[in-house]
Amino acid sequence: MPDRQRPPDIILLEGIQIPAALGVTAAERRVRRPVTLDLEVAVPLEMAGRSDNIRHTIHYKRIFEIVEDVAGNQEHKLVEALGDRIARSVLEKFDADAVTVTVRKPKPISGVLDYAGVRVTRTREDVAG
Repeated sequence: MPDRQRPPDIILLEGIQIPAALGVTAAERRVRRPVTLDLEVAVPLEMAGRSDNIRHTIHYKRIFEIVEDVAGNQEHKLVEALGDRIARSVLEKFDADAVTVTVRKPKPISGVLDYAGVRVTRTREDVAG
């Protein structure tokens, strides 16, 4: 029987809301409107599951703190840039295999659209070098 590779373990952080300086124009960035963020951090979790010890995983509060810092303390013209910066920051700080970030900007066009956003995935290879 062929050896199937199992899907990666994932740490999920969903529905994070952070006021962000996000927008193409300087005026839009000054308003600091909330964005909604979801993260999927691919990291082996078998040892943490067996040991029940936080040292064998990535503490989600520490991931949140990086998201909060990047989204809340930097200016971003594009949702693509915000997603990329968060993914790369998590990969630089933690020993994760990959990070997927979904960024949703609520009501970007009043009354017409609930959200506009992106989903970006970066791997360890993207930040190496």
